[in-house]
Amino acid sequence: MKGPIGVFDSGFGGLTILREFLDTMPEYDFVYIGDNARAPYGNRSFEVIYSYTRESVLRFFEMGSPLVVLACNTASARALRNIQQIDLPQISGNKRVLGVIRPTAEMIGSVTKTRHIGILATPGTVMSNSYPVEINKIFPEICVTQQACPILVPLAENDEIDNAGCDYFVKKYIDELLSKDSLIDAVLLGCTHYPVMIESFRKFIPDHIKIVQQDNIVAVSLKDYLSRHPEIDVKCSKNSSVRYYTTDSTDNFCSRGRIFLGKEFSAEKIALG
Repeated sequence: MKGPIGVFDSGFGGLTILREFLDTMPEYDFVYIGDNARAPYGNRSFEVIYSYTRESVLRFFEMGSPLVVLACNTASARALRNIQQIDLPQISGNKRVLGVIRPTAEMIGSVTKTRHIGILATPGTVMSNSYPVEINKIFPEICVTQQACPILVPLAENDEIDNAGCDYFVKKYIDELLSKDSLIDAVLLGCTHYPVMIESFRKFIPDHIKIVQQDNIVAVSLKDYLSRHPEIDVKCSKNSSVRYYTTDSTDNFCSRGRIFLGKEFSAEKIALG
């Protein structure tokens, strides 16, 4: 039995990842769930994030998804390992759950010459320390400096990205990051919301520093993963269809989601838990 690839986020940011999936793998079917009613996840406890993410993964499996991508840095950082190591062996050895941190960590070594990189992310992702851990597993010589950016997600979700207020906070966080390590020559935007404010980042990150975005990296990685795992790929349906679900107001989800997906779409309400 074939089914769509599941794409999960606590809210809107994962739509930037889905957008790249649709561009890179247009023949595949996808289903997206945004847990907007319980967002944001960034400041919640490990136990709560894991519980919420697990509920969503189970719902995808009920929908027939053979593969689920946690298109959310916070969920990837705080729930993925438990789901992969504890839940999947009990639920189904034939299904897979992937995150966005590992593929990003795998390519970071190719963009830095000084071996000093910076990461801008939500407080939850920074506190999890997942990026330094994953990056140093692969590149132990790279020095990783992090900066939490608590205001950026609310700005993005309220479409406050083309004004002086957004510029102020983007510059503030960049300055704080770079003041910690003058050798940084690459900055990873470690939150799926950040692509919609890329112009602000380009404005304030010095030209000699490489900006690393996740969306394309994760899309290329997923396509490569499926080519290397034909036993999973054969279970993915390919009719170029997409379905969208949210745990909150569909009108609000579609209105704000357009900012991240880059086009109009319609969604249905879904209950989790």
